[in-house]
Amino acid sequence: MGAKTHEGGSVSRSGAASASLVSACYIAAQMLSDIASLRIVIVAGFSMDAGTLVYPVTFTLRDLLHKVAGKTTARAMIAAAAVVNVVMAALFWLVSRLPADMTVGPQHEFGAVLSPVWRIVAASIVAEVLSELLDTEVYSAWTAWMGGRMQWTRVLASNAAAVPVDSLVFCWLAFGGVLPAATVWGIVIANLLLKGVVTLVSVPAIYLVGEGGRPRDRTVS
Repeated sequence: MGAKTHEGGSVSRSGAASASLVSACYIAAQMLSDIASLRIVIVAGFSMDAGTLVYPVTFTLRDLLHKVAGKTTARAMIAAAAVVNVVMAALFWLVSRLPADMTVGPQHEFGAVLSPVWRIVAASIVAEVLSELLDTEVYSAWTAWMGGRMQWTRVLASNAAAVPVDSLVFCWLAFGGVLPAATVWGIVIANLLLKGVVTLVSVPAIYLVGEGGRPRDRTVS
């Protein structure tokens, strides 16, 4: 017998396995994004935090978990990812402050690369939580309105709401007052463009899992 989801459906054993896999991928993507965000890079002529190369997939992963396991589980995963990222940053800070074993060498590179910039860490976590919770609400409302029809529009609608919030909140909290305003706006625009492209590419993924863990409908409506 399947476990009940928030929306009243049930999650089969295969659905539970899918939910576990998607959750693991989501948290891994969040962690990789936060680590990469410590560096600003140039991609196709645009300045952006390197976390933008990874982070956009988290919105679609969140949508997949919402579809297979429900709204409550999606919210719990967002909270769990935020906690994991705080713990990760704290661990990096602690390790960078511990005395190095000088028989190996001073190992300054670790602190130079992974010692957290707390403003960026805080901006990243705040932006993630706000945008992902908004994504959850829009996805839920859109699904209630559309039912099982045109599931791809769920991804487009929820990402269209969440992506601008994430980009604006992160960029201005992390870099506002530190970098020139023109540079910050350039990072925002680069974020929006890349996340938009990833959204379009990832739309078909919504059909990889069935609603509430039930076998997926192979017809794309």
